[in-house]
Amino acid sequence: MSDLIFKLIFISVIFGLSLFIAMYSTYAERKLAAFLQDRLGPNRAGPFGILQPLADGIKLFFKEEFIPKASDRWLFIMGPGFFMITALMTSAVIPFAPDLPWNGQIFSMQAADLNVGILYLFGVVSLGVYGILIGGWASNNKFSLLGAIRAASQNISYELAMGLSIVSLIMVSSSLSLRDIVEQQNGWHWNVLYQPLGFLIFIICAFAETNRAPFDLPECETELVGGYHTEFSSMKLGFYLFAEYINMFVSSAVLATLYFGGYQFPFISSMDPGLTKTLLGAAVMFGKIFFFIFLFIWIRWTLPRFRYDQLMNLGWKVLIPLAVLNIILTGAFILFKS
Repeated sequence: MSDLIFKLIFISVIFGLSLFIAMYSTYAERKLAAFLQDRLGPNRAGPFGILQPLADGIKLFFKEEFIPKASDRWLFIMGPGFFMITALMTSAVIPFAPDLPWNGQIFSMQAADLNVGILYLFGVVSLGVYGILIGGWASNNKFSLLGAIRAASQNISYELAMGLSIVSLIMVSSSLSLRDIVEQQNGWHWNVLYQPLGFLIFIICAFAETNRAPFDLPECETELVGGYHTEFSSMKLGFYLFAEYINMFVSSAVLATLYFGGYQFPFISSMDPGLTKTLLGAAVMFGKIFFFIFLFIWIRWTLPRFRYDQLMNLGWKVLIPLAVLNIILTGAFILFKS
């Protein structure tokens, strides 16, 4: 019973942290963009503009709720909700810290320790495209539909390369459990040292999967007015925009888990299990996550957007062949080593 109560509390904390980090990622993005462009950024709502995300949320809640007359009303409402739910579900299998022993019990710092955690992750991520497709199609707007189609083709194309890049990692780790993969990276045995090409392919695909620049073709304002969420307003638009930042947080957590040791840090194996080890592991994990969030934001304000033909050529003609080559090289290395 105590384990169930702990799980519910842990899930609530991770849910709240995901929303909080996503909310303040918008603030960090605006401040970093302002710094890179020699501007001030938000500085009115609270000291240094720290309350700006709250002000934006209140504004979205009180904006007029608009549903186009010619739209499919129920699918129009369902689209952003579905996109938000799938974004939040992906964090369930990520181990955020070492297990915590307490009163003779071991409490896991992972909502669901699945032995096929990577398959769950990819299954849920692949469902996210339905939220975009439903919203774009239900809007009954040609620009929304075009943005939704572009998003679907982009996500499907880059999921293939991302999945193939993970095959090499699974060959090295011999496990589909995220907990096992993290435990194998103790000390400095991070997978990025053994799979640098796989990491490069994965992070490029992560940018495309989250629709972040330079892969933000589904919603680029210069071509599509606003893309798949052109007709959305109030909190339905907020869900679409907010889910992008949740996806960015989850992608950063997955990158840290698979390639940078997750909560592992040097000398962690020499520490006795306890609260100190768990808190230090959690701090290290979130430090790595914040680094990748910074990287997502930095690249958005540094690199120009791809053309759509360049986007597809990169996915199909470059990343997928490289991922296949990485699998062959990994297999040859394992065979030679044995």
